[in-house]
Amino acid sequence: MVSVMNTRRFLPGVPGQEIERIYRKAPDNEIESGKFDSPESSAALAANTSGYFLGQAKVIPQLSGCPEAGWPARPLALEATVRFPWVGGRHPVLDCLIATSASLIGAESKRFEPFRAKRLASFSDAYWRSCWGSDMKGHGSVRDRLRKDGRLYDFIDAAQLVKHAFALRTESHRCGSQRRRLVPILFYLYAEPRSWPTSGKPIRNADRAGHREEIADFVGAVEGDEVGFVSCWYSTLLDGWIRRGSGRIRVHARAVRSRYAP
Repeated sequence: MVSVMNTRRFLPGVPGQEIERIYRKAPDNEIESGKFDSPESSAALAANTSGYFLGQAKVIPQLSGCPEAGWPARPLALEATVRFPWVGGRHPVLDCLIATSASLIGAESKRFEPFRAKRLASFSDAYWRSCWGSDMKGHGSVRDRLRKDGRLYDFIDAAQLVKHAFALRTESHRCGSQRRRLVPILFYLYAEPRSWPTSGKPIRNADRAGHREEIADFVGAVEGDEVGFVSCWYSTLLDGWIRRGSGRIRVHARAVRSRYAP
């Protein structure tokens, strides 16, 4: 039986009990910490958007910016830990991991995070090991620049994106064969909220524009690397689902838009 709490947390058609089980087992356990229920929660937006497709990944409409990714999707996992090529330490957790016949797509969802104060970017020495191959020079360059200036970016968490890309590259080599290796894609899915939900204070247009400019800078910096980087505004994603999805998917996309205004 779905609890009252689940009913508040999840949109109609979203398997709330299964998603709660997944999040409770995840490293950050955003359910238990209360973060999931915050009006600023990025996890709630990601879970309610992508979680609808748990157990039915093949019906996910093609993602914007990934036209040659080997659609339809196969498995879909939420809060997926993607491991580096070493034992120990912390490994990235992606909001959603989708496999197709040709690609491994890791989605990182952002909502209010770009407009909060940033911590200084940091990397352990392990990220300079020779284990990323010869086709990750762009990400390596961003890593090197961040080591010199940990405040290089004001809005995007570039250190996190580099780490996610390194882990996706590792995972694609781990799960693919030599003859047919899955192409890794880091899918940056972001909202553009207009105001803070508790205070009602507006988020400046200049800050939203600055966030987009930094996304474009990162795209240019890593272009041509083995791990592709694709960015997509939530509104663009939902528009595509409304245009191309089935009746049920259109209803779901409109429900996400109505609750979260992403």
